[in-house]
Amino acid sequence: MSEHNPQSILITGGAGFIGSNFVHHWVKLHPHCNVLVLDALTYAGNLNNISGLIERHKIKFVHANINEQAHVESLLKDNQIDTIVHFAAESHVDRSIDTPDEFIQTNVVGTLSLLKAAKHVWLDASPTKTKHRFHHVSTDEVYGSLSPNEPAFTEQHQYQPNSPYAASKAASDHLVRSYHETYGLNTTISNCSNNYGPYHFPEKLIPLVITNILHNKPIPVYGDGQQVRDWLYVDEHCSAIDRIVRQAPAGEIYNVGGNNEQTNIDIVNLICKMMNNKFAVDPTLANKFAPADFAIKGTSEQLITFVEDRLGHDRRYAINADKIKNTLGFAPQKHFELLLENTIDWYLDNKNWWEKLLHTGSLI
Repeated sequence: MSEHNPQSILITGGAGFIGSNFVHHWVKLHPHCNVLVLDALTYAGNLNNISGLIERHKIKFVHANINEQAHVESLLKDNQIDTIVHFAAESHVDRSIDTPDEFIQTNVVGTLSLLKAAKHVWLDASPTKTKHRFHHVSTDEVYGSLSPNEPAFTEQHQYQPNSPYAASKAASDHLVRSYHETYGLNTTISNCSNNYGPYHFPEKLIPLVITNILHNKPIPVYGDGQQVRDWLYVDEHCSAIDRIVRQAPAGEIYNVGGNNEQTNIDIVNLICKMMNNKFAVDPTLANKFAPADFAIKGTSEQLITFVEDRLGHDRRYAINADKIKNTLGFAPQKHFELLLENTIDWYLDNKNWWEKLLHTGSLI
């Protein structure tokens, strides 16, 4: 097993959902590692996610874009960065359908710019070819869609992206792999299933359902709601990335899943049930969150509204994560319903965080 011991790490997109959770995870488990976070702070990036770590001087933050290659090269040199964990990406499928250019610019051109900077500093400008690691965080959506009875995606599955977002991530995956194969850059890639947990921007399914219930707003469900996704708690995803960065051989690719396939409508109904229970136990929640005409009273399911399905909507994703389990010993350990309830509690406890975001962009 390969061992990489990061001394100074650059985390791109570290103010976003998964990135900020990884920043907290890494600082907690590796307190002696120098941590530099780079984020462009677009609509989904929120400096409040990591502000406490900045204030306590646990990390350094740089407001910049990954397309700024010269700036990134300076950061790598000045901070003696030996590890990059690359989260920075546009990630919302609906937005990619409306504005695909932004996804190509960030996910493809931005990843290429970051790879060029890493190659120049770690390989071209270093006679000893400094020990390094470039980890790229990707998605299961690059594999396309599965029928109900098809086996789950393995790392050998053919790429068949169906949305501009998925296509942009597929392209970035190929670029990362090419920099390992062509130039010898020490890269790894992980393709994850749907994440959920704290700091999730409220345009995505789980936080959207929670916050819409709290605002007594319709819960939009695409089509018949029978689309299937594998759900992975974000902190467990962070643990998997940590293990890949430190232990995986260069050039390897890993699928990271939650072993938890659920239909969208089942997720929505489960959240409604959990929210009903919370309102029953604590009736004051209605006064804390909802408008004066709040009418749930134990039946938040009445807010479910089926809407026209989105274009090119993949029917099913499922991850076969045997490789990372058998080679690196990682498998999710925690119970889905418990972690989903923990996620709901986080949103109940952090109203100020998500209410500010509800006025940013178009939440659908």
